[in-house]
Amino acid sequence: QVQLVESGGGLVQPGGSLRLSCAAIGSIFRINAMGWYRQAPGKGREFVATVTDSGPNYADSVKGRFTISRDSAKNTMYLQMNVLEPEDTAVYTCNVALLTKPLTAMSLWGKGTLVTVSA
Repeated sequence: QVQLVESGGGLVQPGGSLRLSCAAIGSIFRINAMGWYRQAPGKGREFVATVTDSGPNYADSVKGRFTISRDSAKNTMYLQMNVLEPEDTAVYTCNVALLTKPLTAMSLWGKGTLVTVSA
């Protein structure tokens, strides 16, 4: 059984920074991709960033401000968010595509962490 543990959300002023983390814990054979999605109040879920063996990908709205990274030894992903804007306010949720032990393909979602950007 595998679970995702997220942390790092909170309240920050415009222009500030936060770092989110997402750890995959359990019987993991291989992680194929890790990513972040967000849902702002009254809106649908949108893609933020993903990281695979081929590298990172970002939504246009966060390019140059957010950096996604991965510590493969710890099965943990990070999202460094800089120059935060009120429009970044949302619940951020991590998604992990992985193979468990024994080999079962799974796509897991975390519970989400709230990021509020406000003066």
